[in-house]
Amino acid sequence: MKANELRERTIEELQTQEKELADQLFALRLNKVTGQLESPAKIRTVRRDLARVLTVLNEKQA
Repeated sequence: MKANELRERTIEELQTQEKELADQLFALRLNKVTGQLESPAKIRTVRRDLARVLTVLNEKQA
């Protein structure tokens, strides 16, 4: 996910994306603890995508 793509979205879409990524990150962490995580690198990508969404959201709200 690129920051330029995120900047084209509305605030509501970004907030929805933020919630989805946060839920996905929670599920990945839960799978990690239970030993069912197939790809540990997925946590890293989701965290970065979430950070990008939050950054663009803060830019738009300011």
